[in-house]
Amino acid sequence: MDHHIPHHRVATMGARIAAAAVLAAGVAAGAPTVAAELQVAAQSDSMIWNGVAVAGKRVFVAGPRWTGSRGPALALLDAKGRPQPFPSAAWNAWQPGADAAQAFVNINAIHLDGQGGLWAVDSGAPAFGGDPLPGGAKAVLIDLKTNRVKRVYHFGPELALAGSYVDDIRQHGKYAYLTDAGRPGLIVLDLVSGQGRRVLDGSPSTTARRDRPIDVDGQIVRGGDGAPLLVNADPFEISPDGRHLYFGPLAGPWSQIETRLLNDASLDAASLESAVKPWADIGPIGGSAMDRQGNLYFTDLKTNSLMRRTPNGNVSTVLRDDRLHWVDAPVIDQRNRIWLPVPQMDRNALFNGGRSKVRWPIMLYTLQLEGGEQ
Repeated sequence: MDHHIPHHRVATMGARIAAAAVLAAGVAAGAPTVAAELQVAAQSDSMIWNGVAVAGKRVFVAGPRWTGSRGPALALLDAKGRPQPFPSAAWNAWQPGADAAQAFVNINAIHLDGQGGLWAVDSGAPAFGGDPLPGGAKAVLIDLKTNRVKRVYHFGPELALAGSYVDDIRQHGKYAYLTDAGRPGLIVLDLVSGQGRRVLDGSPSTTARRDRPIDVDGQIVRGGDGAPLLVNADPFEISPDGRHLYFGPLAGPWSQIETRLLNDASLDAASLESAVKPWADIGPIGGSAMDRQGNLYFTDLKTNSLMRRTPNGNVSTVLRDDRLHWVDAPVIDQRNRIWLPVPQMDRNALFNGGRSKVRWPIMLYTLQLEGGEQ
C-alpha cells in the first residue's frame, strides 16, 4: 500500500489555520504538539471508509454496507478526492435480492498483494452479525494494470459459516490468510488451487474474551442487545519474512504461529493448537500495519492514539489526537507515511440504540513516520 495524491494535502488557508488552532489547543491542554503533523488526505460527507490502499498515486477506499455508508463499496479517489466506483459500477451495484457472487455485498477490508493486485474482502453478509449470503463471502483480486477482476475466491458454507464475518487478508507466497471475526478462526487459502481450510476454530487465540471489553475513549462499545460487543479474530499481520502470523481478537491479546504449520494440511487441530504461542498483550485496537523492519503500528481505541511496538516488544506512543477516534486499518506507503482512515465505528447507530453519532465528514489522514522511504 504505497504513495498518495499530492493535492490531497492540507492545501487551503482554512485548513492551515485549523491545523494551527489544533496545535495551539493541544499545547494549552498539554497534549502532544505533533498533532499538527497530521495531514488531511481526503474527506467525505457520504462514504464511511474503514479501509485504504495506496498504489502509486492512486488511493483506494472501502467500507462496509452496514455502517450506512452511501456510495461505492470500493472506490478510487479522483483528482478532487471524490470516490468513484472501482473496478466498475457493476461490482458496486449489488442490491438485496440480487446475485451476491459477482458484486460487492459488504467489503470489510482492502489490501495490496505486493504484486500489482488489490484484494477486496467481502464478508457476504449485508447486515452486521448476519449470515453470509450464498456466493457472497469471497476474496476478490483486482489487477491494477487492467483495472479488472483477475480472480474471485468464493468461500462456501464450509469456510464462511453461519455467523461468520470474514474480516481481513494477508498473503505470503502461494497462500493467503484471513481472519473470521464472527465465528472465531482463521482461513488458509491456497491461491493456486483456490481451496481453503478453516484452522484454529474456537481456539482461545481467535476467540474474544469477555474480560476484555472494547473500550473506546473511555466508553465500552455495546451491541444491539446492550451487552459488551465481542469481536473475534480481527487484527493480524504477517512478519516481513513471511515466517510468522501474528493475530488475535479485536481486544487482544495477540498470538503467533509459524505460517509453515498453517500451510500444512496434514496437521491435526490439536497439533496446530499446541503450536500457538503468546506474542503481545495489546488491548482493543482499530487496526494495524507492520513495516519492513517488523515494527507494528496500531491504533489504540481507548486513548485515540497511534502506537508503535518494536520487534523487541517495546511499545511507545507515536501520536495522540482526538481526531483519531477509532482509526481503522492503517497502511504504510513507500514514502513511510501512514494512512489513517477514521470511520468512527463505535458511533454507528448499531452500537448506540439505533441513533447514529457519527461526526461528519469522514476523514482520511496521513502522518509521516520517522525514516523517510522504507
